[in-house]
Amino acid sequence: MDVIIQTTAARAEWLAAALIAKALLTKPHLVLGLATGRTMEGVYGHLARLHREQALDFSRCRTFNLDEYIGLGSGHPGSYRHYMREMLFRHVNLMPENTHLPDGLAVDLSAECEAYEARIRACGGIDLQLLGIGSDGHIGFNEPLSALRSRTREKGLTRATREQNAAMFGGNPEDVPARAITMGVGTILDSRRCLLLAVGADKARILAKAVEGPITSMISASALQLHASCTVIVDEAAAAQLEGAEYYRWILANEPEWAEFR
Repeated sequence: MDVIIQTTAARAEWLAAALIAKALLTKPHLVLGLATGRTMEGVYGHLARLHREQALDFSRCRTFNLDEYIGLGSGHPGSYRHYMREMLFRHVNLMPENTHLPDGLAVDLSAECEAYEARIRACGGIDLQLLGIGSDGHIGFNEPLSALRSRTREKGLTRATREQNAAMFGGNPEDVPARAITMGVGTILDSRRCLLLAVGADKARILAKAVEGPITSMISASALQLHASCTVIVDEAAAAQLEGAEYYRWILANEPEWAEFR
């Protein structure tokens, strides 16, 4: 795992977008795993700008989102399909048939989860998975006690998660759906590379536990310590409680693979 500390949230978002753009330029048919939430808005803004100003080509890229709320259709303003359409899809040349999210209105949710896993396999697996981290350390909607080998499945959402996501539902946690379909921790770990972005002081405590604490199902992001190729990008505020912060800064300043991003 590499932990890369940037001076500001804006710099962290830029670096995440730059790494995605580099992966896409290297492999135009990239299979890209996507995340949602306020942390990702800057990343998608940068990618849209790179498409507009530098012709970054998404036409052969396939995308898979981490999750979707159960009970919301793609036209609902709180759905993640709507979020992705507004934040990224309509701003770049992604082919609609190449963008995948779980169907929150599926009649048979178990079958939908199995089909989602099958679609990922049919595309050859996810090359690069973008991730955020929840206030309780979840990735996707893998709430505390999610099995570290779990697959795409239906999951109930904690009160803390619904409060964290309430802004997209007018500020009322009661309006946030209580259940969602999410990629499992095991599904995420199958990705060839993981890229976690965390910014802000409110993420400092849980980020330190996820990165430097024990691997535990209580903090699903801690499972990323097991991944062979995981990059964690943070701003100074989110890095505030990392015991190894000085070493992480040394990595950015000295390792050749990061020279172009200094």
